[in-house]
Amino acid sequence: AVAADGRLIESAVLRVAEASLTGESEAVLKRADMTLDEGASLGDRRNMVFSGTAVATGRGRAIVTGTGMATEMGTIARLLGTTEDDPTPLQREIAGVGKILGLGVIVIALVVMGGILLTSDLRSAEDYVEVLLVGVSLAVAAVPEGLPAILSVVLALGVQRMAKRKAIVKRLQSVEALGSASVICSDKTGTLTQNEMTLRRVLTGSGEVELTGTGYDPDGEAMVDGRPLGSDPGDGVLAEEVRVVLLGGSLANDATLHHDDEGWSVQGDPTEAAFLVAGAKIGVGTEHLDERPRVAEVPFTSERKLMSTVHRDPDEIGRTLVTKGAPDVLLTRCATERVAGRDRPLDDVRREQILADVDRLACDAYRTLAVASHDVDSHGDLDDPAALEADLVYLGLVGILDPPREEARAAIDAARSAGIRVMMITGDHPRTAVRIAGDLGITAADGRVVTGGEIQALDDEAFRQAVREVSVYARVAPEHKLRIVDALQADGELVAMTGDGVNDAPALRSADIGVAMGITGTDVSKEAADLILADDNFATIVAGVREGRAILSNIRKFLRYLLSSNIGEVLTMFLGVVLAAWLGLTGQGEAVAVPLLATQILWINLLTDTAPALAMGVDPPPDDVMDRPPRKLTDRIIDRTMMIDIGYVGLIMALASLFALDLYLPGGFVEGTGDLTEARTAAFTTLVFAQLFNCFNARSGRVSAFHHLFTNAWLWAAIGLSSVLQVAVVHVGFLNRPFGTAPLSLGQWATCAALASLVLWGEELRKLVRRHPRTVAS
Repeated sequence: AVAADGRLIESAVLRVAEASLTGESEAVLKRADMTLDEGASLGDRRNMVFSGTAVATGRGRAIVTGTGMATEMGTIARLLGTTEDDPTPLQREIAGVGKILGLGVIVIALVVMGGILLTSDLRSAEDYVEVLLVGVSLAVAAVPEGLPAILSVVLALGVQRMAKRKAIVKRLQSVEALGSASVICSDKTGTLTQNEMTLRRVLTGSGEVELTGTGYDPDGEAMVDGRPLGSDPGDGVLAEEVRVVLLGGSLANDATLHHDDEGWSVQGDPTEAAFLVAGAKIGVGTEHLDERPRVAEVPFTSERKLMSTVHRDPDEIGRTLVTKGAPDVLLTRCATERVAGRDRPLDDVRREQILADVDRLACDAYRTLAVASHDVDSHGDLDDPAALEADLVYLGLVGILDPPREEARAAIDAARSAGIRVMMITGDHPRTAVRIAGDLGITAADGRVVTGGEIQALDDEAFRQAVREVSVYARVAPEHKLRIVDALQADGELVAMTGDGVNDAPALRSADIGVAMGITGTDVSKEAADLILADDNFATIVAGVREGRAILSNIRKFLRYLLSSNIGEVLTMFLGVVLAAWLGLTGQGEAVAVPLLATQILWINLLTDTAPALAMGVDPPPDDVMDRPPRKLTDRIIDRTMMIDIGYVGLIMALASLFALDLYLPGGFVEGTGDLTEARTAAFTTLVFAQLFNCFNARSGRVSAFHHLFTNAWLWAAIGLSSVLQVAVVHVGFLNRPFGTAPLSLGQWATCAALASLVLWGEELRKLVRRHPRTVAS
């Protein structure tokens, strides 16, 4: 581990793993003799080593240039310390709803209590206490006190479902926030790619072969022009040449390939391991390597850019040297090329063709290596590397890259259809970033990429414009990532940011939803994040978006249900007090003429605001949940349309309940024959059943309640339980007195149910009107 930042003064084959700091996917070759251009990005400072990184191979000596907070890690720590967590959209929304409800409850309670005082003949202290009790009960009824508990349970269930999808949620509200994301800023290595170097191309004198399969699992095959190699009788020569190239690259190799219960894994340099995996795909196994034991080697150095090993042939008589390394360097050591089993001179034309192939692969972000060999016995002794590596026979060229995850493209397409913009922000090379982004469908048509140096040079306005247009960023530093996130948020976007390194931590904390990698992520990034991906898979983020949107949809459902039901209770009491004389409530022998008793109001709140609302929180998501655009920060959960719906449904509930009261009271609009207790019981029961019917209404503001009517078994169970409890309150003798109820006949039950169902039919009529083409705009 590198303990401090330093400037190299000596180096020998020094490679340093800097992924946690810069995002570079491969170990970086360091050189003490380099001179940097002014303003070189962190990933391009090849003559520097940094605290918190790890030496992969080689050795070096450096002059310390920074320790503690003066290091690049210290810079990140300062950024992290000055970055604060912002509340999620749901937290802001619920806080706003709480303030409105708090003020509304006070006003409603005072108005109803004032109405009772003005319309009733109060003569004793007990009467005034009863008025106060009604006011307090009404205030309790107006507030959906079950909301925090239901909200927590629904979010916790979402967290549980996310855990099954390999996503660990650290804050409950993060699930809903992820569903509101409008931009996902994704790291490249390990999130969009396999983070496993894979040999995909082999070019020999007879043709080019593509190897399928990804990662360290040797499952896959060789393809030629879209068909399996060997499916044509003429493939024999090409197949043998490919085998020779991969065998040579696997011999001149210090990596090892292992298989255990958890799958395939490698030890050593990932690029070297790619040769072993590719060889296994075409039948070059460990037994073929064991037949050719190594007897000598010339190690790789940054000056030579070559590695050579000498192996005893299977006949144990001859010895063969195999060399692999940079194509341009290796070609200068080659005199011939092996084609169809014969060695032919390597002329200048052929050399230009090979170098053109190297450039073509490099433009596609492949790392290229060439392989050559010859018989050792005819080329001097093992102590003379220059003689050993002269007059080599060129065997072929390979292209290696960290391939995109197969599921990432589909996940990005799903995100795009959901109106979510996907951006790639990586510390890797721009050419590699453009290639991977193009494969995944992220890059714009012009393939533009912005580097960290360009970000540094842009002023705020130019940078904001660039962020709106460009989706691929390479060679970025921690402060650049933070600047990108801040620019997006200033544009009104809700940003999800992924990362695995220490360098990602400030941006993870600043983003609305920070997503850390569970496998490759550092402890610092996990601590700063809201969500940890146990499988480091971008597709899991999109699954989280779907889960978050489903949760938001269900939150809207039970908010619509709770608030409309509570408004129904408030309006029943308010209108009952105001219209007491016309309903026949006055003159019934009670000083306080109210349509419902305080205990009845509290019972309704207890019965209908718990189990049904909680069951609504686990309602299946709508079919089109991922076809909708993301919710804007300016969009309210309780918008104008929902407020109108809440008031409309609440008014129907109140009118139906008061009609039931009037139906059984003598006097009023309809002459009844019952007493006050019986009339209150009918109004009480009607209001309970109206709220239960409202469960079906609240599942959607536009779709009919009869659509997917039986998809939520928990909702039906909750409605059944509430109905049984209401019957018990009406018909169980010892409950009649505390709740002020009287048994109802079967006909009265049917009347109450019919009046309560008006809530369902009235809402169905409104939805029908709203679905009409001429009302779509509204």
